Amino acid sequence: MIEIKNQLRPADLCGKIQTLWEASAPKILSIDKDDVPGAATPVFTVKGKYTARGWTEWTQGFVYGSALYQFDATGDEAFLELGREKTLTRMAHHITHTGVHDHGFNNVSTYGNLLRLVNEGKIAAEGREKQLYELALKCSGAVQASRWSKIANGEGYIYSFNGPQSLFADTIRSLRALAVSHKLGHVLMGERDAKISLLERLIFHARTTAAYAVFYGEGRDAYDVRGRTAHESIFNMNDGNFRCPNSQQGYSPFTTWTRGLSWILLGYPEQLEFLATLSDAELEPFGGRAKIEAEFLRPALATADFYLDETPTDGIPYWDTGAPLLYKLGNYLDRPAEPYNDYEPVDSTAAAISAQGLLRLGHYLTAKGDARGERYWQAGLTTAETLFGEPYLSRDPNHQGLLLHSVYHRPNGWDYIPDGQKVPNGESSMWGDYHLRELALYIQRAASNEPYLTFFA
Repeated sequence: MIEIKNQLRPADLCGKIQTLWEASAPKILSIDKDDVPGAATPVFTVKGKYTARGWTEWTQGFVYGSALYQFDATGDEAFLELGREKTLTRMAHHITHTGVHDHGFNNVSTYGNLLRLVNEGKIAAEGREKQLYELALKCSGAVQASRWSKIANGEGYIYSFNGPQSLFADTIRSLRALAVSHKLGHVLMGERDAKISLLERLIFHARTTAAYAVFYGEGRDAYDVRGRTAHESIFNMNDGNFRCPNSQQGYSPFTTWTRGLSWILLGYPEQLEFLATLSDAELEPFGGRAKIEAEFLRPALATADFYLDETPTDGIPYWDTGAPLLYKLGNYLDRPAEPYNDYEPVDSTAAAISAQGLLRLGHYLTAKGDARGERYWQAGLTTAETLFGEPYLSRDPNHQGLLLHSVYHRPNGWDYIPDGQKVPNGESSMWGDYHLRELALYIQRAASNEPYLTFFA
């Protein structure tokens, strides 16, 4: 389990964070140099070079959002112009993309970050630029919400690109699109001009995910361990009833794919922060503030505790807690993760996402006067400290990736295995690099008493 460093403070990481931004800048520019209009989006590296992988273009927002974070952290306006220009010229089709559940990844990372920077006074919006960002985000949230499957209890979920029967754990973080659109006063218009509340769909999706993608040790099945997660939940579309857990990128439906766990661990604390900005009247039709916050806090706490217990001492997990060859590593939870082992890969991206989730959960609880918050906050800093140094931070100018030892799709064998190695290692992914930058910016702001970083600022 993670050995939490209880004396760490955000300021203690500022030196490493400065090194991170120095390493980050040339990598963003290198990727942009290779950017060709109409070409497939960079997804992960092979021998240090970003390459595409045809599935969906779910990582494009991370490419240009990374440039915006670089500007936010350093003030270098070249990265603002890069991120803004590419958002305006390359991202429009994502706004109305009806075929994916990734609107929060693509559009909140670009249009959303630009609107946040405007609202924080960090950049000036020329002409109707601010209204353009707002319109893009309004539309994105409504399009995301239109991918709706109703279940037997009358509520439902945003379905994945696998089809109406499929709920992905990932989508809990893409709810940001609905949240921002709702905050901007938008709704989804249906048949006969029915106004469909984006907040309602956000809450219903979060409830469904909490009920079926997260386990609570209550005997749901023989593998019901508190905090364990399922990547995919399958429903019968004829009657709306839950059928079974499944996994696309994990080892099995009955093991925990750690990046799926991480999306949930970050998604719920972020949404708890969002709920705090809403009035009691807005939440009353869906059960009221106390009920909804309790429903969101429960999976956040369960997944955070599971992560702390099932991750090696330095905060970096292996790609699946039930990966079949982990037993060959012996007591692997009692020592730091080993990215160059011969049996199962680590997934640094799960750590980058989870670290931010732990920090946000800790911050939320501490603000509520809950003493449990300190443990999660310190666990997040502990994990971040590991990620911001070797062997995870790439300072090699010839490697386009920033965060090393990422895993994309182990079951499909998509990840590059270097010569002489037996498992994937030494490579990066666009979501990992983006979330490492987001984690660094979050901690940097905490250290310098800048405004708290949220997606809905």
